[in-house]
Amino acid sequence: MADRAHIARRCGAAALLGGLILLPSRAMAAAEMVTLPRDLSPWGMFVGADVVVKAVMIGLALASLAAWTVWLSKSIELRRVAAQARRGLSVLENGSSLAQVEAACGEASDAVSQMIRSVAREASLSGGLQDDGFADRVALRLERVEAAAARRIAIGTGLLASIGAVAPFVGLFGTVWGIMNAFVGISKANTTNLAVVAPGIAEALLATALGLVAAIPAVVIYNHLSRRIASYRALLGDASAQLMLLISREAARPAARPARAVS
Repeated sequence: MADRAHIARRCGAAALLGGLILLPSRAMAAAEMVTLPRDLSPWGMFVGADVVVKAVMIGLALASLAAWTVWLSKSIELRRVAAQARRGLSVLENGSSLAQVEAACGEASDAVSQMIRSVAREASLSGGLQDDGFADRVALRLERVEAAAARRIAIGTGLLASIGAVAPFVGLFGTVWGIMNAFVGISKANTTNLAVVAPGIAEALLATALGLVAAIPAVVIYNHLSRRIASYRALLGDASAQLMLLISREAARPAARPARAVS
């Protein structure tokens, strides 16, 4: 019985000694966990990110804002110019002469009105004579006006293409930089605890997410605006064809016969 009691006392002392040895290490681990960042919300990750990763995130946020701004402004502009082109096309379909449609367009500055005035200018320069080269000269003028209108309405869409192509790679750069900083933090802390690594990796992945948030809408908006611009150019092509038909009809009309002199 005495041996058993002695053994029990020795086991109790060993357990107590082991607890005292493990107590400082547990206290250090608890202190380390307390000092780790707890806020892994998007704003918290942005605030705790490296300056390079912050610059990448801010640039991607501005690119996304620019893409939506282009979408809003171009949508309003395309709706306006398409409505003007339809009104001009209606005037051409209902007009019977070049002078009549020129008077109907008035002082409007839309593309169809510019086409009508350009054709009227060419008719005036030609002295009213519609020879074999008149139709070619008119077609050249219409092509130039149509191309200028298409270039003007497409301003800003190149920015969308650039954002859609570059933003994912910019976000990837921020991710690579953030992961590099995370590994540097691991080497300094001399620990592979996931709680130490997680904030840096989360901040890095946030840069990739922002790159996709900027790129995907930019590509979708670019394709949408490209289709609407193509539809607008088709309206201008219809207006050009109507003008050519109007000129052709005027050329086919017989010249007015002079009245007989009264004897």
